[in-house]
Amino acid sequence: MTREEKSQVIQDLTAQLADNANIYIADISGLNAGATSDLRRACFKANVKLAVVKNTLLEKAMEASDKDFGDLPTTLKGNTSVMYSETGNAPAKVIKAFRKKSEKPLLKGAFIEEAIYVGDDQLDTLVDIKSREELIGDIVGLLQSPAKNVISALKSGGNTLSGLVKTLSEREG
Repeated sequence: MTREEKSQVIQDLTAQLADNANIYIADISGLNAGATSDLRRACFKANVKLAVVKNTLLEKAMEASDKDFGDLPTTLKGNTSVMYSETGNAPAKVIKAFRKKSEKPLLKGAFIEEAIYVGDDQLDTLVDIKSREELIGDIVGLLQSPAKNVISALKSGGNTLSGLVKTLSEREG
């Protein structure tokens, strides 16, 4: 690879790092062609982009990026693949599901909306992260809950109140 080609790859990687808020670094080495193809298919279905990268080029792209990747560059040893996703937990779910059949991919680390996770032991934590849409749904549900309680109390209270008024008016009459 020529110097110009390397420079272009670093620019492309830097742009992808800038465009994605959820970045996973994984090791998929040791997967045969069929398993790799299955992993790529699973990623495609989950709307996760998977790319195999050279460690030095990714490290230079991380340095050139505006984001603070913390300890993630220290994970760039051996074979490295990068997974990009709109949803924070989608790559973790793909990795976990794929690991039911294979020992790989191993999670090296992740950058999720400014938070940094290092190590394969973080996989379960990342699977449990809620997506933006799930969080918004939870908040809407919480906000609707008190309103529903007030409305149902008013409705039931209204019936009780009108019943009381009716009973009292019948007594007087």
